[in-house]
Amino acid sequence: MLKPHPVMLRNLVKQYEDLLVRDSEKSSYETQQKLEDLSYTLCVSTGTQTVAAALAFAARHLETDQIHGSGAQPTPSSSLQLAT
Repeated sequence: MLKPHPVMLRNLVKQYEDLLVRDSEKSSYETQQKLEDLSYTLCVSTGTQTVAAALAFAARHLETDQIHGSGAQPTPSSSLQLAT
């Protein structure tokens, strides 16, 4: 199985947590849809079938990454380019 990049995984978990907070403060159709989309992305990225399993996977792998000190730094989104 492919392992998601730690920076991407951290970003997905942060987005998910932020959306949960926003949804608990003021739920809307848009927030619910974003949560569903992000839940799907987390599951696909981690090879799991539930958000709980995806978050557990992320916690394990991010902890391992931190212990091994990969030093992965986020890439600024402005430098990312789509293939043409």
